[in-house]
Amino acid sequence: MPNTLKLPLESLKLKIDLTGFEFPEAPKLEGTILGQSRAQSALEFGVAMSNPGYNIFVMGEPGLGRLSMITHHLNTIAQTLPAPPSYAYVNNFDNPREPVSIELPAEHGQALSKDIEKLIDNLLATFPAAFESPTYQQKKGAIERHFNQRYNNALDLVEKKAQSLNTALFREGESISFSPIRDNKTLDEDQFTQLPLPERDIFHKHVEELEEYLGNVLLELPQWRRAMVEKIRQLDNDTISLAIDPLFSELNDSYQNIDDVITFLSEIKKNLSQTITDYLMPSRTLEPGDNTAKRLMLTELYAPNILVDNNQESGAPVIYEPHPIYQNLFGRIEYVSDQGTLVTNYRKICAGSLHKANGGYLILDAEKLLTYPFVWEGLKRALQSGRVEIESPYSELGINTITLKPEVIPLNVKVILVGSRDIYYLLEEMDSEFNEMFRILADFDSYITRTDESMQRFILLMIKQAADSGAKPLTRAAIEGLIEHSCRLSEHQHHFSARINNSLEIIGEANLFCKQANNDQIDRLHIEQALAAREHRNGRMSQIILEEMLDDTILIDTEGEAIGKINGLSVLEVGGSSFGAPVRITATVYPGSRGIVDIEREAELGQAIHSKGVMILTGYLGHSYAQQFPLAISASIAVEQSYGYIDGDSAALAELCCLISALTRTPIKQSFAITGSINQYGEVQAIGGANEKIEGFFRLCQARGLNGQHAAIIPAANKRNLMLKQEVIDAVAQGLFAIYAVSNVDETLELLTGQLAGAVNSEGLYPENSINYKAISRLKEISDMTEDNDDKEEGEGV
Repeated sequence: MPNTLKLPLESLKLKIDLTGFEFPEAPKLEGTILGQSRAQSALEFGVAMSNPGYNIFVMGEPGLGRLSMITHHLNTIAQTLPAPPSYAYVNNFDNPREPVSIELPAEHGQALSKDIEKLIDNLLATFPAAFESPTYQQKKGAIERHFNQRYNNALDLVEKKAQSLNTALFREGESISFSPIRDNKTLDEDQFTQLPLPERDIFHKHVEELEEYLGNVLLELPQWRRAMVEKIRQLDNDTISLAIDPLFSELNDSYQNIDDVITFLSEIKKNLSQTITDYLMPSRTLEPGDNTAKRLMLTELYAPNILVDNNQESGAPVIYEPHPIYQNLFGRIEYVSDQGTLVTNYRKICAGSLHKANGGYLILDAEKLLTYPFVWEGLKRALQSGRVEIESPYSELGINTITLKPEVIPLNVKVILVGSRDIYYLLEEMDSEFNEMFRILADFDSYITRTDESMQRFILLMIKQAADSGAKPLTRAAIEGLIEHSCRLSEHQHHFSARINNSLEIIGEANLFCKQANNDQIDRLHIEQALAAREHRNGRMSQIILEEMLDDTILIDTEGEAIGKINGLSVLEVGGSSFGAPVRITATVYPGSRGIVDIEREAELGQAIHSKGVMILTGYLGHSYAQQFPLAISASIAVEQSYGYIDGDSAALAELCCLISALTRTPIKQSFAITGSINQYGEVQAIGGANEKIEGFFRLCQARGLNGQHAAIIPAANKRNLMLKQEVIDAVAQGLFAIYAVSNVDETLELLTGQLAGAVNSEGLYPENSINYKAISRLKEISDMTEDNDDKEEGEGV
């Protein structure tokens, strides 16, 4: 039987032969995602569905190239779609705290901005020059002369009355005074004081009478002045309107089909009268000839803040936000310090990724999205309401830093979340609204079925990547090596690994060795050098463990026989690398009914799946050996010199064989190492990491010296997973090492002990001296001893 279980050379590794496949120098790849037909169809369906809630969650483990594949796919689709509208914020002249949003066709944003800049330049060229024209000055002079004439006529009446009272009227600017007249001469103050008191009293009475008359005559003076001011204001407005009408006429013609812009231009025109009167009148200009301050003032008032201006030729936007904090996603309002005070205006509003992706696609990392506060809830609100609002997320905490409330912008975006399975199931469980908003799941497989079609696409992808990255061309043998390595990563001879990025990285590393060797093409040798260098860089821990085994710090025997000792195979993961290493498993059996004690579990080092594997051993012993008597056994099983957590049930087969060895006192060959899971009926089940486990034991045997007796035992179900290194295959070819595949416990016991396991005959008995016969005999002996002890204890009790 052992020879029939030994695996032939051809089953140890898949040998790829790409004869007959195409190797174009400049391959063209379609937009499909390599080997991900399920995810591809889900993505296409989600993109095509325009109904609300059909956002997409792309599920898969990191390293599958999900982001690059999705971005490439969406870019291809987006180019066929029309560009969405552009958006801008403009000043709200009625309430500057609430800026108004305007919608523009694609590519009209910057055009509008330039047109407004041109308008500002024209305004500065027109004003205050329009107020210095002869026509304006003549009309303004006529208004002022009319006012002065009425004023002078009133004063003439007062002056006539004053002359009748021998009093002179003096005008000094707008002030009016009176002086007495004697002998047709006006008296000064000194002369007036020399007059007799009665005459001075008469003069004072005349002055009071004249002042009262003056007040009556000028009673309507404020109305005259208001009328003059109003006429001048109307003249100014007429002048402004006459000057700016041609400027706006051209703009209105250009944007006549864009309602928001027409409304915006109308508001500017309405507000300009006040602005020009306040700042651009000849008497109110800033420094003559200095237009910088005036241009800045007009820009701050009227220039639009172009939030997003989409390119017509680029189609729909595809935006990836690598850092989705609240401000980056929803936009923010910036501030400037003005004499120690933080101030802002509509021109300080900055777009977020939602604004940029509006009308297209937004790709987000789900884990990062959940890391930052307020972002997830904010994204849900935006998707549910169909609008994006710029606000302060910290206002709920009593931190109010916002002074503007910009008008909301309609939101029409397809959100693609990229995350792991854990994140997807967490959101599904914790958020009842999640499935309503992300109805499409694009599930990326961890492997790709190896077919002629997928291999051809893999070839094209590798060639294209080499060309795009500037690497040397790949030979056919190099691509064969890449495919074999990808199959090794997937642990299956008929599958690629979906971690395409890993293969792309190896091309870059192999290119370095190609350059160092001054070769024109990357060959299989360079691929193997890159893989060997990577293993060496990550191999410090595996080398340390190997050295400790060689100097017997870690006890592992690879020769001789021993009872209750067996070499198991394990995989250790350190950082981003994993490697195999043998471990010693021991078992002891003694009378009693305590059952099988898992020392790892008792020490709280054994995890749940490992503990389950040990519990299955009891089921197997009871089913196979204890049908005629109660199963009573006390046994302990331990993974020796293990100081960390242990999980997985791949040691169950080794633990069972070790337990039976201790039970039957049958020695086990220490030149074997074994891995495999079992069920209660003794069937051997598949495990993971078969290649690393075999190679870990092989390295130890190779270091001590291969003698043709060393071998590894794996489940038969794992034969398709073998992609072993060439050094192992060479040793097998030379007869120095062997690999066996087993399907049940009996086959395994016969390999390990060299003795017959024994099969049940027609009478339900095992052959005498077989391993199974010894196991039943020993268990019956322990059961009888246990019953005798129980009877003795009961007798003593009586």
